[in-house]
Amino acid sequence: MDSDFRKIYEEYSRPLYLFILRLCGNEQLAKDILQDTMLKAMMNADSFRGGCSVKTWLCTIAKNLYYDHLKKGDSALLPLEAAAETADNDDIEKRIADKDLALGIHKTLHRLDEPYREVFTLRVFAELGFPEIGGVFGKSGNWAGVTFYRAKQKLMKMLKDEGLL
Repeated sequence: MDSDFRKIYEEYSRPLYLFILRLCGNEQLAKDILQDTMLKAMMNADSFRGGCSVKTWLCTIAKNLYYDHLKKGDSALLPLEAAAETADNDDIEKRIADKDLALGIHKTLHRLDEPYREVFTLRVFAELGFPEIGGVFGKSGNWAGVTFYRAKQKLMKMLKDEGLL
């Protein structure tokens, strides 16, 4: 591993792991996606153009890997212990309801128009500030704040219309 990439890994692996864990709610899956994200970033480092921060770039890669995982229904990444936990019948209905709600929210989020979807994702999942989000789009932090507010309003309306809230 090249020393520059080692520094990137040391600086961003923890916040990136927490971001992924918040997305998926599964420690082992978050670790797997973190490793896949770092590998993909290292393999494609020459494609990073600096249009956003390294953290934003890594979070975008991780988010896309997680969404790919959801689309594939890729349970192969789940360890044996996690599969056993899922099979536990104690409150399986609650887990199914929560998982269905989370998946419903993610599906609804994907139907939001741009730039609302990306601004919302960067703010909520990547935990970026409005000035940094504005910088990604070449706009002001104020623009990002207003766009986030509108995205949130649109998402809430869509979720209510679908009976998810």
